[in-house]
Amino acid sequence: QVQLVESGGGLVQPGGSLRLSCAASRSVFSMGWYRQAPGKQRELVAGVTSGGRTNYADSAKGRFTISEIDTKNTMYLQMNNLKPEDTAVYYCNANTLLPRREYWGQGTQVTVSS
Repeated sequence: QVQLVESGGGLVQPGGSLRLSCAASRSVFSMGWYRQAPGKQRELVAGVTSGGRTNYADSAKGRFTISEIDTKNTMYLQMNNLKPEDTAVYYCNANTLLPRREYWGQGTQVTVSS
């Protein structure tokens, strides 16, 4: 079993920045951030593997940066130039290989508004 602890959400003005963090209770194969806005499906924002391979949604490219998974099984999502359309609940996701399982955090609210 893996527990995920998220932090860093909040209210920010358009053009501002936030950094989300997610700490896993043990080593994992990959971690990522998803988000879900009201009335919309949950979507991938960015992900990283334990080997350092990253992937981003088109909407995040150039504005968001996901860190590598550090020795404390923690990764960060730096979000710059935030837009109102980035408003959503952001969920941390982690995957293990042995056994092959997926885990989710409780979610953290990000609101971009003036």
